[in-house]
Amino acid sequence: MNVTCVSEAVGLHRKEGLLEEHEVFSKYFIMKGIRLLTRFSRKSFKLDYRLEEDVTKSKKGKDGRFVNPWPTWKNISIPNVLRWLIMEKDHSSVPGSKEELDKELPVLKPYFISDPEEAGVREAGLRVTWLGHATLMVEMDELIFLTDPMFSSRASPSQYMGPKRFRRPPCTISELPRIDAVLISHNHYDHLDYGSVLALNERFGSELRWFVPLGLLDWMQKCGCENVIELDWWEENCVPGHDKVTFVFTPSQHWCKRTLMDDNKVLWGSWSVLGPWNRFFFTGDTGYCPAFEEIGKRFGPFDLAAIPIGAYEPRFVNVYFTRYDS
Repeated sequence: MNVTCVSEAVGLHRKEGLLEEHEVFSKYFIMKGIRLLTRFSRKSFKLDYRLEEDVTKSKKGKDGRFVNPWPTWKNISIPNVLRWLIMEKDHSSVPGSKEELDKELPVLKPYFISDPEEAGVREAGLRVTWLGHATLMVEMDELIFLTDPMFSSRASPSQYMGPKRFRRPPCTISELPRIDAVLISHNHYDHLDYGSVLALNERFGSELRWFVPLGLLDWMQKCGCENVIELDWWEENCVPGHDKVTFVFTPSQHWCKRTLMDDNKVLWGSWSVLGPWNRFFFTGDTGYCPAFEEIGKRFGPFDLAAIPIGAYEPRFVNVYFTRYDS
């Protein structure tokens, strides 16, 4: 298994023995893979999934909007968030100059820019390239897919105002190799970027399959995307011609919003990608909740998991993992 972190590799840790562990830490993600030395002890995920019925299904409130169904969820108080932003938010860990940023979080060219023919792995291969924030390029079991593509400068309805990224993307969409699928975890601007969706659709067209949460199909079609699969929690689908790799939309604890009045009209979630040789898990944004025990029970162990480790303050908003949760 190859893991490429294009912006920062803080540590790489390996252990030998009954389990082989691989960890890559970044300021946004911990990517961890646990691979059993024997594959024959692994059960069929489809068999487990059909036998187990005690899974948490997505739920809606009386207003028809999606809700988090676990006691770990805490409702977001806008006054509390504003008070924290004004009086308590700590910026001391953010590098104050470009020189510090270049040292702490260098932007490195991905391998496929200098060697495009190297993109794509053999049948049993697994390689992940971090492209910044929550965007990963995953090469797994003869497929290449992206998670939450974000190539714009700002996570905002406008590229003239709103939150601006500290580091530019390490490549452009035109420099990417062939992409078979895109996974979207939720509709916040830093995970569902309008400009990136348009550019990917312009380059790859209907050959590119989009896997999106329930409630997002109409928005994707308005962007011109034709090959869109909308899924509820625990629903699955595949890329045509690659039916050995299954994409399962699994739960997470988060929320959705893009405009003033559309809170939670779209579902949010994580992704479990299950292939004949490898298994990959992408959490998206989430707080810790009982869903992860359900996911691990049905689809684990995973060879590689991309889990966020930042943006967990303030703690009265339980929509992000802490480092310890990860």
